[in-house]
Amino acid sequence: MNAQLLEQLAARLIAGQLSAPDFVFQVQDSGIADVGPAQVDLDRHRRCGFPEVVFSQGKTVEAIGRIFRAQLDHGVDVLATRMSTEQAAELLSQFPSAQYNPIGRTFRIDQPPKDEPSGTVVGRVTIVTAGTSDLPVAEEARETALWTGAAVNYVQDVGVAGPHRLAANLHLLADADAIVVVAGMEGALPSVVGGYVSCPVIGVPTSVGYGAAFGGLAALLGMLNSCASNVSVVNIDAGFKGGYVAGMIAKNAAKARGRIANCKL
Repeated sequence: MNAQLLEQLAARLIAGQLSAPDFVFQVQDSGIADVGPAQVDLDRHRRCGFPEVVFSQGKTVEAIGRIFRAQLDHGVDVLATRMSTEQAAELLSQFPSAQYNPIGRTFRIDQPPKDEPSGTVVGRVTIVTAGTSDLPVAEEARETALWTGAAVNYVQDVGVAGPHRLAANLHLLADADAIVVVAGMEGALPSVVGGYVSCPVIGVPTSVGYGAAFGGLAALLGMLNSCASNVSVVNIDAGFKGGYVAGMIAKNAAKARGRIANCKL
């Protein structure tokens, strides 16, 4: 169990919000919560940097609710993806502090804000979209990056059909630790962005396009064949994956800046 989670459990014990037997059980548990339909991985934050994320599609509201409660009981910030409006309506009645994004189909429940030390360095992610049709995937990426703790900028509707729009927004890309570029059609935008910046660019191909786009396959292949050396690619419509990878890069970059700043003090 990581030190942060142990401190949270101890604080709840002292405040009378957690019984002594429950405290002992949670400290000694294996990191897996058996909630019936799912085995919730509660140790993933320690191992992988971020907690487990819930993929809502195909799950019942009851199953999702059980997973959320197990995560919240262990101090985990909840993120669920691909959640329908019907699922969200029922879950919002159970978790009124949650935030549902109907465009990105994400559902977040944040734990109470933690007191961060003064001067805490935050990672920076910028989300770039080729067109407004790509917004559902871009919103999934944005919500995921926010969940990782990154500060997120948005640059919308700057596809290659109007390259001057990207040029006018290049100043918004300059200080990013990672950039997520969401594009359909021929998927050219990540290559263009990659030629302007000195950070990793994560291309997210979308299924937007006419017949020869083959449901995003054309954009995927275009991005995989990028001439820009700083471009990597995730799966079609995988906004979550793009936001997660960008958030991880940003988190590690922020740690490095923090160490440098401490060395100078």
